[in-house]
Amino acid sequence: MLMIRTIVRPEKVYDVMQGLLDAGYPSITKISVVGRGKQRGLRVGDVVYDEIPKEMLFTVVPNTDKDFVVRAILDNAKSGPEGKFGDGKIFVSAVEEVYTISTGEQEIDPSLPVKEA
Repeated sequence: MLMIRTIVRPEKVYDVMQGLLDAGYPSITKISVVGRGKQRGLRVGDVVYDEIPKEMLFTVVPNTDKDFVVRAILDNAKSGPEGKFGDGKIFVSAVEEVYTISTGEQEIDPSLPVKEA
């Protein structure tokens, strides 16, 4: 399984969440964050804003669904056809184990082969 962490502009977060829902991925965790990217913040006159508000979305998907989910995020997070600085980032990392707290059951990635005992 893979965890996809996405940092997007606040005004695009619901577009991304709806795009993932429409694509069949309803499970998302959303956190409001602040930060800056390569542009090192935003300058307006003499004032520099180096803590730009963003939203971070987390979702865990089977390995085989990565490209589809990343494409759904890209299609919904980009500002206009060309995009802009500050549109965000997508980070993909491996998830070794997942457990459901209420049942204690370990979730298995359906895209992986079943191990014979």
